[in-house]
Amino acid sequence: MIKWGILSTAKIATEQIIPAILESKNSIIYGIASRDLKKAKKLVKQFDIKEAFSSYKDILNCKKIDAIYIPLPTSQHIEWSIFSLRAQKHVLCEKPIALNVKEIDKLDLEIKKSNRIFSEAFMVYYHPQWKKVKKLISDGEIGDLKHVQGCFTYFNIDPKNMRNIPELGGGVLPDIGVYPLVTTRMVTDQEPISVRSKIEYDKKFKTDIYASVEVNFKHFDLSFYVSTQMSLNQKMIFHGNKGKIEVHSPFNARLYGDAIVSLSKSDNNEKVYFRFGETNQYRLQIEAFAQAIKKNDSSDLFSITNSRNNQKIIDKIFQSHKIKKTVKI
Repeated sequence: MIKWGILSTAKIATEQIIPAILESKNSIIYGIASRDLKKAKKLVKQFDIKEAFSSYKDILNCKKIDAIYIPLPTSQHIEWSIFSLRAQKHVLCEKPIALNVKEIDKLDLEIKKSNRIFSEAFMVYYHPQWKKVKKLISDGEIGDLKHVQGCFTYFNIDPKNMRNIPELGGGVLPDIGVYPLVTTRMVTDQEPISVRSKIEYDKKFKTDIYASVEVNFKHFDLSFYVSTQMSLNQKMIFHGNKGKIEVHSPFNARLYGDAIVSLSKSDNNEKVYFRFGETNQYRLQIEAFAQAIKKNDSSDLFSITNSRNNQKIIDKIFQSHKIKKTVKI
């Protein structure tokens, strides 16, 4: 069994990752660290965790821990990923792993030196609904892919939430703008050529709260919008010249709604539905990461190259808005 240490008592850790580790077949939680030891001890009792740590460096020095999960604010991801790797821990770091591509290049050097497994925590990468979408496209079920539509929105105006604090790496694009991009790239195995964007910033928070993005690939286009100040919504639609595929709960399947993919053909009015039940994509992510450690093979994980390519697009989206022009990637 892979023994995990958790860096902080963040909400994503307590609500998703810790339960996922407890559900998994090949992992256990050994320790959790918090600068507020009372919070860590509370979670130790709640989840039957072995040990609470009062500092992040103490948990990294624990020889009994194999892997570290990092759900800290984005501005701290690179720093603590590097500390963890230097402590000879395998690292699963919450997305986005960096504020820009240059930070990822710095991290990549440390990964290579450490000879440890590292991956950005894109849970959607492990959900079987996306494998189904990829197969439907590659099998020609919708003909030639022409256009992809996406949206991801929710409402959050909490001034204490890191998503509304620019110094911590807040903003809609780093938080959820990554999802339409990464899923489109996943199912097509294609990288974009250029991007054009329009971004709206909150006057009080100074973070990006809305973005409308047009991404050009060689044979198709992707258009999507994301917002942290709109009603809850998410969807992805893949349009081909012979039909379309709809992913009804593309990013938070099980939490937002049922994991359902539907296929519509242009030559009839029927829809075919593919249902994925109560699949826990967080558990699948943990199991895949633990298996990678056991095999010393990260080929089935979301790679650092994939992370870099996705971050590069985000950087170019910000640049496009700034100069009000289409930007090559």
